[in-house]
Amino acid sequence: MYSYALLEKNCHYLIQEKEEGDIELVKVNFETDYCVHVSKFLEVTELEWKKKSDNIFEILELLDDDKVKEWQTVKKDSESSINYEEDEE
Repeated sequence: MYSYALLEKNCHYLIQEKEEGDIELVKVNFETDYCVHVSKFLEVTELEWKKKSDNIFEILELLDDDKVKEWQTVKKDSESSINYEEDEE
């Protein structure tokens, strides 16, 4: 079992909080002595505080800068596609 204390500030990770849970892309934005402020990149970005002691079932991967840029491009393209489809209606 892992915890949020292992995640480094300004890094993007693919994690699974629970054994049967979804895989999530997260980034640690800010750190205090006992907590971290995390962005969760779901359909909409969620910002939340987590205790450093909060459990993570598995840290699947630390994404390098190239992978983050690639993901951002894919996300932007998919959002543009959705907006284009909404404009057609």
